[in-house]
Amino acid sequence: MLHFENTIDAKQLNSLALAYIGDSIFEVYVRRYLLESGKVRPNQLHKESTKYVSAKAQCQFIHHFLDSKLLSEEEEAVVRRGRNAKSGTVPKNTDVQTYRYGTAFEALIGYLYLMNREERLDELITVALSQVGE
Repeated sequence: MLHFENTIDAKQLNSLALAYIGDSIFEVYVRRYLLESGKVRPNQLHKESTKYVSAKAQCQFIHHFLDSKLLSEEEEAVVRRGRNAKSGTVPKNTDVQTYRYGTAFEALIGYLYLMNREERLDELITVALSQVGE
């Protein structure tokens, strides 16, 4: 991976910007997970990936994190910021509350990524991936 100078202060970054990068980071993790699970046909990959990257799934992930008390106070603050961010767009396939919790999940992933907390990022994504199908 490219080495970037750490000039981005993730703590000061807009929550929607955190969600923007978090969305793509989580997508890479999901794609790798699916490939390693033996799924290689494009249609199959797309169909399976939607079980993980939808606002509904991400809302469930963040609720599991919160209900299980998996997050630190700092991480919960990032989640609140992400949940309360006003995107200005209307979700197409879900309700506003689910969409906002999905954004909160993406913001948390983006925050951990930009803070270079790879071990914690791996830990939470592993928990999230294990939630699908339960």
